[in-house]
This record gives sequence, structure tokens and C-alpha cells, in this order.
Amino acid sequence: MTSDTARLGNTRDLRIAAHTAGGRVQLARWIVWPPVLFTVLFFVVPLVVMACVSLWTRKHGALIPDWTFVNYEKFFSKGYLRQALFNSFEVTLLTTAISVLLAYPLAYVLAFKVPERWQRLLLLFAVLPFWTSYVVRSYSWLLVISDRGILNDTLIGLGVIADPLKIAYSRAATVLGFVHFFTMLLTLTIYSNLVQINPSHLKAAQDLGASGARVLWYVTLPLSLPGIAVGAFLTFVITIGDYITPQILGGNTEVLMPQAIMLQISRTANLPMASMMAIILMVCVLAVYFAIQRHLKMDRL
Repeated sequence: MTSDTARLGNTRDLRIAAHTAGGRVQLARWIVWPPVLFTVLFFVVPLVVMACVSLWTRKHGALIPDWTFVNYEKFFSKGYLRQALFNSFEVTLLTTAISVLLAYPLAYVLAFKVPERWQRLLLLFAVLPFWTSYVVRSYSWLLVISDRGILNDTLIGLGVIADPLKIAYSRAATVLGFVHFFTMLLTLTIYSNLVQINPSHLKAAQDLGASGARVLWYVTLPLSLPGIAVGAFLTFVITIGDYITPQILGGNTEVLMPQAIMLQISRTANLPMASMMAIILMVCVLAVYFAIQRHLKMDRL
């Protein structure tokens, strides 16, 4: 009698557990569907439409669904369009390299040299550039580096230079505006990776006779590669697709890919060409992603 009662109790517990598990599965489905639907509507569908339009042509102000690769052929046959892509890659790679070189020492000092009670305050200062509008930040740099800006007026007043430095409306100004922002972004990603390194690894290397430089090169740097890779990739993606900073700080001295896309839209309303150039830019970003994906470990941040 007792065994039958126990058996019935176990059966009832199993039914309750199965019912509870089924309810959780249903709840999980309801939670997952909204973001999936949002992604499909606002990412997948526009991407498919853009890919389709890139295969069309524009004649007499109308879009003609010819389904041809003539736009892609035109891109690779026009030197100024290819140059816009090369310019974007050069500016992006230069920005990423300089930002990494500046951010890593800053993150290292913040993680290992600054007392823990001060780290939060310094991280707050690192986040401050993100609180300023992208447009305001770009125009602020013009007040500093223009021909009659703060920098040139100060150097001329001190007698260091006779003529103003030509910094504004150049590639250097564009890179400067990018580096100002992305150095802090990379500092955060690298710092979050550095503080997760087990201190025993560093102590073990020191106990084995490694100098501080060798510990940094052979232990700390390899273990912090995920933070560098994620920050560098974010810098690459945002920089290569940015329109505002090159337009304000770079002026019209050289055309980058986002500016070339905007010119296709604003001057000729050539949506197929603009769509094709956007697809090429996205393919380049995907190629970079697949090249470094083994280092992109978001769980280490």
C-alpha cells in the first residue's frame, strides 16, 4: 500500500514537472519571438530589398528591375569609386591602429596600477566622450584645429610657428576625430578583459624569473587579445560606415565610401548605385569579421 502511494506520488510529481517544463518552453518561445520578428522586419527585409535594388538600373529618373550586375561592373571600372573604398580602408585601419596603441597602455594602467577604489571614477571619465553628441564633438574639434583655432592661435602667439598649421579639412583631422572617440571605447573593452586575467598567472611567470616586460608580452597581451579584437572590430565597423566625422572634419579633400554613397543619393538619386556600394561595404565588413572571428570572444568582456 505504501509503495503504491509512493508510486502515485512520484507519477504526480513527474506530471507537475513536465507541466512546468512545458510552460517554461512556451514562455521562452513567446520571449524569443519579438526580437526575432524585429530583426527580420528591420534588418533582414531591408537588407534583401537593398540587395535587390543593387541589381536594378535607373533610367530617366525611374527604377528599372533589369536584374543585372552592371552597377557592380561600373563600380570596379570607375577609379574614383574604387578610390573611395581604398580611402575608407586606409582611414579605418589607421584609426584602429592608433586607437589600440593609445588605449592599451591606458587600460593596462587602469587595471593593474590604479587602486581599485579609484577605478570606477576613472572609468566614468573614460565614458564621458560617449555623453557628447557626435556632431557637437566633431565641430568642437574644428574650433581647436582650424586655421584660426585655439591650437594655431596659441602656437603663433608663442612664436613657435609663423603660419597656421593646415590640419582642419584633411585626413589627419578625420583620423583625429575618430581616435578621440574610439580610444575610450577600446580602453573599456581592453580593461574589461584585463581585469578577468587570473593574477596567479602573472605571479607564476614572475616566480619563474620573467621580467615585467616578458610577463606583459608573453602572458598579459595574449590573454587580453579578445578585448583588443572586439574593440578593434567595433572601431572598424563604426569608422568605415561613418559619414558625419569625415564630412565635418575632412571636408571635401577626399571622398570616403559613406560620402560616395550619399553623393549617389543626394545628387543623382541613383538608388541602385548607392545600394550596390552599401552591399560592397557590408561584404568588406563581413570579410574582416570572418578573418578575426576566432578572437571575438564576447564572453570574455
